[in-house]
Amino acid sequence: MVKYKKIISIISLIMIIIIINQPLLVNGDNEITLNCKSALLMEASTGEIIYEMNSHDRLEPASVTKIMTMLLTMEALDSGRITLDDKVTISKKASKMTGTCLLLEEGEVRSVNELLTGIAVESANDASVAIAEYIAGSEEEFVNMMNKKAQDIGMSDTHFKNPHGLHEEGHVTSAHDVAIMSRELLKYEKIFDYISIYMTKVTVGKKNNVVRELVNKNKMVRFYDDVDGIKTGFTENAMYCISATAKRNNLRFISVIMGAPSTGSRNSDARKLLDYGFANYSTYTIGKKGDVIKTIEVSKGNKPSINAMFEQDVNILIKKGEEKQLEAKLNLPDKISAPIAKGDKLGYVIITKNGETIQNIPIISQEDVPKASFINNILKALKYWIEN
Repeated sequence: MVKYKKIISIISLIMIIIIINQPLLVNGDNEITLNCKSALLMEASTGEIIYEMNSHDRLEPASVTKIMTMLLTMEALDSGRITLDDKVTISKKASKMTGTCLLLEEGEVRSVNELLTGIAVESANDASVAIAEYIAGSEEEFVNMMNKKAQDIGMSDTHFKNPHGLHEEGHVTSAHDVAIMSRELLKYEKIFDYISIYMTKVTVGKKNNVVRELVNKNKMVRFYDDVDGIKTGFTENAMYCISATAKRNNLRFISVIMGAPSTGSRNSDARKLLDYGFANYSTYTIGKKGDVIKTIEVSKGNKPSINAMFEQDVNILIKKGEEKQLEAKLNLPDKISAPIAKGDKLGYVIITKNGETIQNIPIISQEDVPKASFINNILKALKYWIEN
């Protein structure tokens, strides 16, 4: 009997240790357990982090890497350096890729649109190499572009070695950095035409005689309401990873899970974070980019006034029920002197919650107002004399 009680005590102790070491996220009166190495929940419009767990641990991302590949592709499209109709000849290197592929043949020609579809839906490694070579001239140079972009947007935990995510020593990122590059990618509305696809068909082969039916590796696109992207990944080293995004009304979250033990566990954890975000938070829109909030008198300028406007869309993330605690105060002069350049900061909108400042929003000039010339001043004086 004593031995039996001792065994029970040991089991109880083990259970307590397991429970203590499980990451918990408080959701009202409930506790949400996550079963992964690293996680993060970000609100997309503000970039505000709602929850993070080991978010700066440097881990292998597997095919979540392709978020950066798609980001650089969207940048190239947006700048006009490439178009969706551009034809890409598949290299020997691309055709020899292993893992998930479109099964492209050396010498066949595919459009940028087809390659981007293959990356976003099928997570195709051969398409990733092909698009990398087309944009940068070589896979190696494209990887340099990936690391430069990562540095530019503050991905300090990241170092890329390839554009597809297959295991390579030193190819690492973090949940924090995955959220950052996911947010950057989602700024391109066109990307949703690809990452939100659940099923589609593409034709491949030199003779265009092979039809591939593609099913999105991100099953949450179909089986979780409001999820419309973005990328999953798996290798034995990385385990199961995902960056998932969902939008409800004007609120969009990015849920990142890294190092989960299974597909089901990964999707469950991503869903828990999204559920938590939508249940507990809302965004309050202060204004839209370009909204004019005041007309300011200009002295010594060739124009009598200038419009002051929001520099960018302004959303404040708040917990539900806190809307009445917010207050906006305008800090702008009634009169300013020329010269004024388009985009000059003229003042701020100060957002407070319960009297405490939570954000200063820059207000900028809508246009250039040069200093008035001597002739302009003479004409103004004559006009004033005549009218008065």
